[in-house]
Amino acid sequence: MSQGRDFRPHRVVVLALDGLLPFELGIPHRIFGRPKDAERRHLYEVVTCSIRPPGPVRTDADFAIMVEHGPEALATADTVIVPASYELGPVFEEGVLTDELAAALAHIRPGTRLASICTGVYVLAAAGLLDGRPATTHWADADHLQRLFPKIDVDPDVLFIDDGDVLTSAGVAAGLDLCLHMVRRDHGTAVANEVARRTVVPPHRDGGQAQYIERPVPDPQQTGTTTARAWALGRLHEPIQLRDMAAQEAMSVRTFTRRFREETGVSPGQWLTQQRVERARHLLESTGLSVDQVARDAGFGTAQSMRQHLQAALGVTPTAYRRTFRTGTGTGTGGGGGGGGGVFESYGDVGALS
Repeated sequence: MSQGRDFRPHRVVVLALDGLLPFELGIPHRIFGRPKDAERRHLYEVVTCSIRPPGPVRTDADFAIMVEHGPEALATADTVIVPASYELGPVFEEGVLTDELAAALAHIRPGTRLASICTGVYVLAAAGLLDGRPATTHWADADHLQRLFPKIDVDPDVLFIDDGDVLTSAGVAAGLDLCLHMVRRDHGTAVANEVARRTVVPPHRDGGQAQYIERPVPDPQQTGTTTARAWALGRLHEPIQLRDMAAQEAMSVRTFTRRFREETGVSPGQWLTQQRVERARHLLESTGLSVDQVARDAGFGTAQSMRQHLQAALGVTPTAYRRTFRTGTGTGTGGGGGGGGGVFESYGDVGALS
């Protein structure tokens, strides 16, 4: 996205299908409608379209919405987002597009970034856009998606998956996580965090959707791991041992590890790596500290260790990340697609904490 005289906001086109969920339809407008550059220009333009000429589109509620753009709007998109629908018909039941939907999708230009929220993934899958790729959807539909589309690598546990030019998310609120991630990918953590603050949601949620699947209600008398996490966040620059975190809750290491995974959906090692990566990103964007100093302050110890973790998590080196996101306007270069890569769906377990 150019920041100069030829500035043009990145155009996000949201495809509204009959049976849509109003909440999920509104997520892209809320998230992408907020970011602005230093000159107060909107970084994104959000447009809603239908697969038919302008007119009403049914929702799963007791009202319809009036959509002012037809499928031709898809040809103008830098990013296309397909929210969930409860009336996908043969797309959901047989894995095939209707003629009307196929004709609409044909407007999308090659190279356009594509994303889905919840069951919107069925549209991308039926179009053959996910074959050989990782993808996710609402946990309740993950098994069905895998059976219907065996060429897709379905992960039922994560909140979203970034596979570069195609991104998919789990159900409902995971659409917020996905859209914030795209803002973060385009313009860095500072811009995404500001959007999250204004939306009153966390800029990053730990764990995956597995933690929200129904399970026995924990004993309210059981001790949690909140204190240990707060303790660790206050000393990311120091070596942190698993036994030290467990000691903050007066638990054995085994009990603490089990309780931690129940609460966050990830192991203590995975969580700590996530927090250190986020700390490194913030320092690379917002300070002039050397890469060696950022590595020490984020708790990676050495620049080589940080480089390995950022490469695994973000697909870029610390220097490349800083060059992209530490600009005079506070925004990154953005772009219509590519970049990123399927590394955001999970973080490798670092085993013992160090």
